[in-house]
Amino acid sequence: MDFYHKLSEAAGVDHILKDEPMSAHTTFRIGGPADYFVVPEDAASLGRGVALCRAEGVDYFITGNGSNLLVGDGGYRGVVFHICHTMDDVAYEEKGTELLVEAGAGVMLSSLARQVSSKGYTGFEYATGIPGTLGGGVTMNAGAYGGEISDNLLWAELMDETGAVLRLERDRLKLSYRHSVMMEQPLVVLRAGFSFTKGDAMAITEKVAELSRSRKEKQPLEYPSAGSTFKRPEGYFAGKLIQDCGLKGFRVGDAMVSEKHSGFVINVGHATAADVMTLIRHVQQEVDRQFCVRIEPEVRMIGEF
Repeated sequence: MDFYHKLSEAAGVDHILKDEPMSAHTTFRIGGPADYFVVPEDAASLGRGVALCRAEGVDYFITGNGSNLLVGDGGYRGVVFHICHTMDDVAYEEKGTELLVEAGAGVMLSSLARQVSSKGYTGFEYATGIPGTLGGGVTMNAGAYGGEISDNLLWAELMDETGAVLRLERDRLKLSYRHSVMMEQPLVVLRAGFSFTKGDAMAITEKVAELSRSRKEKQPLEYPSAGSTFKRPEGYFAGKLIQDCGLKGFRVGDAMVSEKHSGFVINVGHATAADVMTLIRHVQQEVDRQFCVRIEPEVRMIGEF
């Protein structure tokens, strides 16, 4: 039996895409073909697929909405498991003034945050505009406007590279700015639990609306991008440093530093991964040269560049 049929059988899916362009599965709209593209039905299917890849010596990568991802123009040699809009069940339990939430890794953060906010619970308003999945958000401790995942996270259920499932409480997840234990070890988020407190429903609604207006005014949402391109260097703001270097609007091919927000690299047409990488390196060099500050990409990069 060839690898395609082994993968189909292991993952429990009838249809696996071959040579699937990753530009169709990233918010950057950039990326060459993945050898195999699989949408597993559940965590068990994902585990069997990962186990097969390990047994066969085939590289694999697990992605959600592709909102913080740059895939090389040469594509990805191996299997991409796509769990956005699958493994997305959500359960709520109200206990007095506390809302306990348990959700699958494939649920969209923005959708979950809006549901929590609409129930009158506070602490998740900041995430109503984050375009990634819960799994990706927990992995990178995503955040915006002063809030981040670690503020309300209780635990995460993870799968290691052998397919074994373990649950780690918050204090064992090594959560810090855009970092977690999942970025140090081959661990994949399957589910996570959160706690939110009751708030003023009107104030919550107004805050969600205010953050939505702010995003539209200040962020280049009309262009494909991977969100904020660079991590915030300690003591500085990456966007301000880039702007002060005179790089607002700087362009390599169809990759451009946004004129609306210098912290975003956007795709203004048919940008390639090579365009983006060249632009990122130039921005890093200029910020280092002019301000002696090293800025690091927040975007994850996979595949052949």
